[in-house]
Amino acid sequence: MKKADIGLIGLAVMGENLVMNMASKGFTAAVYNRTVSKVDAFVSGRAAGKSILGCRSLGELADSLEKPRKIFMMVKAGSAVDELIEQLLPLLEPGDILIDGGNSHFPDTMRRTAYVESKGLLYVGTGVSGGEEGALHGPSLMPGGSPAAWPYIKPIFQAICAKAPDGSPCCDWVGGNGAGHFVKMVHNGIEYGDMQLICEAYQLMRDGLGMTADEMHDVFARWNETELDSYLIEITRDILAYRDADGSPVVDKILDTAGQKGTGKWTGISALDEGVPLTLISEAVFARSLSAMKDERVEAAKSFDRRIAPFPGDRTALLEQIRQALYASKIISYAQGYMLMRAAAAHYGWDLSYGGIALMWRGGCIIRSAFLGKIKEAYDRNPALTNLVLDPYFRETIETLLPAWRSVCALALTSGIPAPAMTSALTWFDGYTCGKLPANLLQAQRDYFGAHTYERLDAPRGEHFHTNWTGRGGATAAGTYNA
Repeated sequence: MKKADIGLIGLAVMGENLVMNMASKGFTAAVYNRTVSKVDAFVSGRAAGKSILGCRSLGELADSLEKPRKIFMMVKAGSAVDELIEQLLPLLEPGDILIDGGNSHFPDTMRRTAYVESKGLLYVGTGVSGGEEGALHGPSLMPGGSPAAWPYIKPIFQAICAKAPDGSPCCDWVGGNGAGHFVKMVHNGIEYGDMQLICEAYQLMRDGLGMTADEMHDVFARWNETELDSYLIEITRDILAYRDADGSPVVDKILDTAGQKGTGKWTGISALDEGVPLTLISEAVFARSLSAMKDERVEAAKSFDRRIAPFPGDRTALLEQIRQALYASKIISYAQGYMLMRAAAAHYGWDLSYGGIALMWRGGCIIRSAFLGKIKEAYDRNPALTNLVLDPYFRETIETLLPAWRSVCALALTSGIPAPAMTSALTWFDGYTCGKLPANLLQAQRDYFGAHTYERLDAPRGEHFHTNWTGRGGATAAGTYNA
C-alpha cells in the first residue's frame, strides 16, 4: 500500500481543514486523533474518497508514513505538545520531522527544537494564519526550526499555502529554532493593533457622528477600495450589514467585552524584554483588558457625567480625516512590529527576510491587505531599512496624512471618546522623530536619587558621569545599567 506523504495529529476544525487542503493538492495524508472516534467519523464522512488514511494509534501513524516521516501536530499549545513529542520519539528514526502548527510560545519552540535535534530528529514550529477558511483554501504559513527540514516540507507547505496576487506562495523559511513562531506572534500582535484601530474608527463614527450601522457599512465598503483594502476592513463592512432575526444590526446586540488567547500579550512582553517601544500593540492588548471590566465600567460611567457633543463640521470631510488617521496609525502598527522583529533577530541570531515576511502575509492570513505590498517594496528598496517610517514611500505618506491624524486624535481627546491605539501611535511617531527628548532630565533624576550616572553631550558615548547633587553624596556611583 502507498505510504502517506505527511501525517497530522489533531482533528479539530483547523486540523481537518489542513488535511482536506493537502488532499486537494494531491498529497496523501495519514491522520490520528486521541479520541479515535473522531478519526472514524472524519474518514467515513468528510474525507471519504479522499487520499486520507485514518490511523487508530500513533504507532500505526508512524508506520504509514514515507521516510523521512513528516508529522504535523495540531494540538493545544503548552504541555500537550511536550507530552505528544515524548510519545512520538520512540516511534521515529533520525531524520524524521516533527512540525508544531499550534500557537506555541516561541521560547517553547526554541527549547523543543534543541531537544528534538538532540535525539537526532528535526523540528519545525510553524505559524498558521487564516482561521478555518485559510486552513482549507490556503493559509499563510511561517515555518522555522531545523533548517534541514525545509527541503522535505517545502513542496507540501508551498502547495497548500495561500498565494499572493502575483502567484507567489505565502510561505517561506523564516529562520532557525523559534523564528517561525516569533513571526507568527508578531503577526498576531499587529492583528490586535489593526482590529483595535478599526474599532476606534467605528466608535468615532458611532458616538461622535451618530452614524447607524448601515451608514458605517457604506463607509467601510468605500474604504475597502482605498489604501485600506484588507480582510479586516472587508469583514467589518460585512458585520455592520448583518441583521438579527428582528431586522436590527447584530453588532449592536453584542456585549462590549473582548477576549484574547495570549499571543498579543506575549508580543507586548517580548517588546519589554527587547526594549522596543511597542506602544500601539500594547495599548490594543490593554484595550481588551479594559473592555473585560464591563461591570466596573458601567458603574464608573455613572460617576462621571460625560456627554459627547456632536462633532462639528462637514461629515464627509471628517470621515476622510478618520480614514487618513486610521491609515497613518496602521503604518505605525507595522513599523513597531518590524522593529520588534529586527531586535529579536539581532538577539537570537535569526536572518529574517523582512520583505519576505510581508509577502507571506499578503494572502491567507488575518492581516492580509494590499498595503503589505508596499512593505515588501520598501524592503526590496533597502533590505537594511532601520524603520518602516523612513522608507521614502511611507515617509511621504505619513507627511500627507499627519494633519488629519492630529485633528482626529485631538477631536477624540477633547470629546472624551477613547482612542488609545490611534493616539499612542501618534505619540510614538512624535517621540521617534524628536531629536531631543526630555530623558536628560530623567537621567539627572536617576543620578540624583540613585547615583546611576549619565552620559554627556560634550563627551564620547559610553563615558559615564556622576554629580554630587546635594553635596552630601560623595563621588561613589552605582554600576551603570540600562532600563
